[in-house]
Amino acid sequence: MTMSSLRASLAGAFRRLMIAAAFLAVIWPAQAEITASDADAETHDTAIESRNKAIVGDAFEKWREGTYVFAALLAPDVVWTIHGSGPVAGTYRSQDDFVERASRPLTSRLASPVVPEVRSIYAVGDTVLIRFDGSATTTSDAPYRNQFLWMFRMKDGLVIEAEAFLDLVAYQQVVENNEPRAQ
Repeated sequence: MTMSSLRASLAGAFRRLMIAAAFLAVIWPAQAEITASDADAETHDTAIESRNKAIVGDAFEKWREGTYVFAALLAPDVVWTIHGSGPVAGTYRSQDDFVERASRPLTSRLASPVVPEVRSIYAVGDTVLIRFDGSATTTSDAPYRNQFLWMFRMKDGLVIEAEAFLDLVAYQQVVENNEPRAQ
């Protein structure tokens, strides 16, 4: 096994582990005894969960069809954290900051938009998890493929906090190995 194939194998295993850990942390809460007031709150949460899940699902369907949805989905002051290590990892403190410093470095080097393929959407309380694959073509005509887990905390139909898990090596390879499109 070569060093690069070992690195790729470890990166894939780490990515799957991070996705599983994030999923379990949100989806598998400690079980507690349900009282009458808890049942009322649970009914309310179910309505919020359904609404938020539908908002995110609809946005991803529009994105898949080619519509830019993030201006309408993200609160202007969204706090977006990209987990991992590399130049793009970190916390962005507004929609504009996220777009300029995290999204645009990648998207400017793509000849086609990222097309999301949703694998699953879960909602718990005000949190929505969406696992999806994304694919595009780079400006050098190479394929870009990545797997994502995004966790959104929502308020009034907008994402106010986001956490993203993805293969940052694949992201960085696109940024480093492709010229930006002419604006």
